[in-house]
Amino acid sequence: MIKLIFSDNEIESLKSERYTHPHPQVQRKMEALYLKSLKLEHHLICRICQIEEPTLVRYLRAYEKSGIAGLKCLGYAGQPSSLRAHKDTLEEHFRKHPPATSAQAQNTIEKLTGVRRSPTQVREFLHRMGMKHRKTGFVPGPSDTPEKQAEQAAFVKKTSSPNWRKPRRGGGWFFSWMPLILFIQPIWDSCGVFSVYF
Repeated sequence: MIKLIFSDNEIESLKSERYTHPHPQVQRKMEALYLKSLKLEHHLICRICQIEEPTLVRYLRAYEKSGIAGLKCLGYAGQPSSLRAHKDTLEEHFRKHPPATSAQAQNTIEKLTGVRRSPTQVREFLHRMGMKHRKTGFVPGPSDTPEKQAEQAAFVKKTSSPNWRKPRRGGGWFFSWMPLILFIQPIWDSCGVFSVYF
């Protein structure tokens, strides 16, 4: 068992940062070390934090080596990307000539750098550069000026079907149940099948 000595300030820091730190993995590390400061056994700490024993030992060694600052280091630098070396060139090119589709951007990247990536990877790369998808246009609302209103009215009259505003007549036939009921009522009364009095 690893024996560590915790000061009162470190315990308070662990106690508060296990909930307030922005990264959930660091929160878990703080929780594990806070439970260790309460002198709980390793198997209980692992059960509460839902981690394995080697992970807990790694947390304890990081704290032993660098203190609380060692717990905040995630140690993940990410995967190296061959497009990062060409980021400035590609960004300058795409700012001047924005691609219409991700396939077009994929072909441009391959021509400029010789690196081929899938359309999904290209979209993520463009997003990391700060570029966004182009949004489709929308139908404008009515205009404020009389000239524009007349122009819009002329366009609507020119492009619309002449019959689209005409109301439709109610087609088909109309059927009322009342005459049928009045006609059948005397027959039912004479047969004794059904009797209704109004």
